Parts: sequence; structure tokens; C-alpha cells
Amino acid sequence: MNIQDIREQFPILHQHVNDHPLVYLDSAATSQKPISVIEALNNYYRQYNSNVHRGVHTLGTKATDGYEGAREKVRKFINAKSTEEVIFTRGATTSLNAVASSYARANLKAGDEIVITYMEHHANIIPWQQVAKATGAALKYIPLTEDGRLDLEDVKKTITANTKIVSVMQVSNVLGTINPIKEIAKIAHENGAIMVVDGAQSTPHMKVDVQDLDCDFFAFSGHKMCGPTGIGVLYGKKNLLENMEPFEFGGEMIDFVNLQDSTWKELPWKLEAGTPIIAGAIGLGAAIDFLDQIGMENIEAHEHKMAQYALERMSEINGITIYGPKERAGVVTFNIEDVHPHDVATVLDAEGIAVRAGHHCAQPLMRYLNVTATARASFYLYNTEEEVDKLVSALIKTKEYFTNVF
Repeated sequence: MNIQDIREQFPILHQHVNDHPLVYLDSAATSQKPISVIEALNNYYRQYNSNVHRGVHTLGTKATDGYEGAREKVRKFINAKSTEEVIFTRGATTSLNAVASSYARANLKAGDEIVITYMEHHANIIPWQQVAKATGAALKYIPLTEDGRLDLEDVKKTITANTKIVSVMQVSNVLGTINPIKEIAKIAHENGAIMVVDGAQSTPHMKVDVQDLDCDFFAFSGHKMCGPTGIGVLYGKKNLLENMEPFEFGGEMIDFVNLQDSTWKELPWKLEAGTPIIAGAIGLGAAIDFLDQIGMENIEAHEHKMAQYALERMSEINGITIYGPKERAGVVTFNIEDVHPHDVATVLDAEGIAVRAGHHCAQPLMRYLNVTATARASFYLYNTEEEVDKLVSALIKTKEYFTNVF
């Protein structure tokens, strides 16, 4: 894995921001896009832009082949049994909402339990809050260890015979924690519950095998894995998807429409109402090709090395607090004593360094950590140790600036 060759594939990285070379450390929010993905989108719109499935003309056939070909690429990438289990959505948020609104509301009742964790993204909290309100089910949280992990003994105590749904992120977008999804799924199934996984932060960075995890639903977004915005995936076991009512209605997903009722197409199309996200799916397919060429094992190893190097270097700074466990994915979330994270991010931006600051769509976790906000540096396959060094130098400069000013 030659990092410089990889960086050459990302045009956006070769620019200056505020008179400094861009150091992009915000891939947990959205990743940058390689030339191959940009060209796949451009090629679709320039050469065979057309709607899919219904047309029999040449452009329509080519668009359909590209769209359904992308579905097969996704199937192989996550090792689903069938393309019937791969539903294209707008992103992980839409996918999680679909499970909550269609599956959960139809299957939960008062006295049932939904179990999540304190580290979840809002997209894996709010839908379950709404389901709980609508059905009378109870929403429960698995506590965290002091360093931000899940202890399987706590998982076993929280999941009971009344638990019907367990929904957990595979990787925390704040702490970088890699959760033991396979073990949690086993505990959930032993108690008769289904396992939902938010894979937004794991799918871009490590090999995902939904059959090995034995999860019932799995959600992820394309824009965090070198693909376009506005495209995502809901994986679901076929028997569960077949018994789900559509969460949207209209064209594409129907079989027959009568005056008073209608019937639905078979999977996966019954859950994809309207004109699908054709260009997005084709772009996601190109992103998967790109990631497969590099190798997910190589990407994971590189990010682990980056995270460990960042932890080592950043720990040298006096007055810095780093959140999360030592062993983590490529995310380092931190605060500098007496400096607001938004101020940190602003000063770093002046140095050409892009990081995220705020609550990271995880306000319950912020309260759990007893902070209002944090700064976050997140790494991907195109980042280098030299960029970490620039980050550390800029953080030292930031600390010195605010110490001298105030």
C-alpha cells in the first residue's frame, strides 16, 4: 500500500487552504473521492443517463446494468447471501429509520424492550425513541466502561427476555471503539431479539461480513467510503425483509395497482420506491472497486497505525484529554484544557488542517463524558504520519496562543 500513489488518486487533497497544504482529518464526517468515482459519475451523466428497469432502449438497459451491477458489488463487499438482501437508500440514517418505522413499529408492543448504548449516533437513538413512544416499548442503554468500551457482562445484564431489538454501532464515531458485534448478536439472539448494526463508521475502514456477524440488519453510507453523497445501503436477512411492509410507496415498488389496493414487487425492489439513486449506486460501485483494489485489510492496518501514532504524539501535549480506548479505529477525539473545541478547530483551519468540532451527533455520549463538545481528528487510507505531525504542531501552537492571550 503506497500511500503517495493512493493520494494521487484524490484531486481535492492537492490544494492549499489558507496558504497551507490541505491536511484533511475529517473522514469520519465524509471521505474524499478518488478519480475513479468522480469519472464513474461523470461517465453516467455524459453517456448513458437514463431511468432504470422500465425502459427497453439502449441507455435504459445500460443504466439498469450499472445500477444492478452495483448491488452485486455491495453484496460481495459485505458478504450478503443474495442481492435480494441489499436495499439502496439515501444513507445509514434512512436505513436505520426504515427498520424502526417499518419493522419495529409493526412488531413491538408495550412491555417490550429496545436496547442501545450511550455511544450511539443520533441516527441510532432518535428513531428508537420514536418507536418507544409509539409502541409503549422501553428504551434501555448498555453502560460503558471507563475508557469507553462495552463489557459483555453489562450487555448480558441489559438484554433480557423482554428485549426485542438490540441496535449498536460497530465503530464509534467519537471514541473509535470497535464493538464486539458478533458476540452481542449472539446474546441478542439467545434472548429472542434481533440485532441491528450501524455500520457507518466500520464499513469504510475494515472488512465487514454480515453472515459472520450474524446481524439481522446492517446500515451504512456511501459517502464515508469514497462514494457519493446521498447513497446508502440497508442489508437485512431475507425473511425479515420479506415480512416488512414498504416504508415508502409509489412507482418502481409496485406489482399491480387497483383502485382500492395494490400489491408489491419482490425484493429488493419493493423497498425502493420511486426513481432510484442511480448515479449514487453506480458511484458506490466504483468506490467498492477502488477499496477492493487496495484491500480492506491494508486499509484497516494503515488506519490502526495512524491512530496509534496520533495517540502517541498527541499524548505529548500537556493539558490534552483524549477520549476512548487505546485500541481503536482511526478516530481521535480530544479536548485541550481551557480552550473550546470550536476555537481549536478554527485555529487548525487557519493552518490548513480540517478537523470536526462539536457534539458529533452524540449528545448523550457528551453528557456521559461530562463535556459539552470535543474536537475530533479522523483518519483514512490517504492520511500520513507527516500530517499527524502537522496536527500536533498546530495543537501546540493553539495551546500557546490561548495561554498567552488569556
